[in-house]
Amino acid sequence: MDEECCEVVVTAADADWLAAFTRTLVEERLAACGHVISAIRSVYRWEGAVHDEAEARVALHTRRSLVPAVVQRTRELHPYEVPCVIAQSLTGGNPAYLQWIVQETRTP
Repeated sequence: MDEECCEVVVTAADADWLAAFTRTLVEERLAACGHVISAIRSVYRWEGAVHDEAEARVALHTRRSLVPAVVQRTRELHPYEVPCVIAQSLTGGNPAYLQWIVQETRTP
């Protein structure tokens, strides 16, 4: 397969917002799917203080070449000033699933 796939992680305070955001990315063909985990706990430093907050997380499956577009849409739609958006390359997997990711996403 010529196109490399990846998993993009995005977090948000509200699981319902994150699910709607994921649906938008799937409808726009920026991601083939997203697995939303509604209850995670984030501990982080922000503006000099340590926070301990409930959040949600989505793992989006997409093409590596679409990561810049996913980052841009996240910047446009996300309520956070600096949203978490990180991409991790997939080093293997079910070839049929990886091909499905490519088929269900747009060409950059």
